[in-house]
Amino acid sequence: MALSINEVKAGITILVDGEVWITTDCQHVKPGKGSAFVRAKMRNMKTGNTQERTFRGDEKIEEAYVEERKLQYQYTSGSLYHFMDQETYEEIAVGEESLREKKLFLKDNLDVTAYFFKDDCLSINLPNFIELKIAHTEPGVKGDTAKSGTKPAEVETGATIQVPLFINEGDTIKVDTRSGSYVERIS
Repeated sequence: MALSINEVKAGITILVDGEVWITTDCQHVKPGKGSAFVRAKMRNMKTGNTQERTFRGDEKIEEAYVEERKLQYQYTSGSLYHFMDQETYEEIAVGEESLREKKLFLKDNLDVTAYFFKDDCLSINLPNFIELKIAHTEPGVKGDTAKSGTKPAEVETGATIQVPLFINEGDTIKVDTRSGSYVERIS
């Protein structure tokens, strides 16, 4: 269905040049002279790139119907990540390009939200916070704060994050998946 520029607002998904974009900000402009237009900031749902675009009054914008599904991570084989749809229980294989850096925080049985357009997975959203076990880190030396009190640590999924000096191997920590940063020690 084609949208007029009056119907464009933040949060809708549109098709531009054959790709699915989500509008993050819209500014409707009605100059004193000439026709109205919309200046929209958009984010590509597949690649994550952002772009600003101007739509004129006579343009028709194609709306993209994006389906949201609840999935559970199962396993990895090669460059494919396998998930189970929690409603139909069917297995869905998602390519590495749809996950980008989020693959570093995938652990078994993690519930995620996936966005599909015509049965093509555009992107996956992880929970904001997950609990991960520290697989390897160097012991912290008491009084060593020359490095602002943090050290690198490898978590069970293979990601390396900065943690405080008091964190040891085997500890469970809470990680913010949006920034990949340490939040707190759980145990």
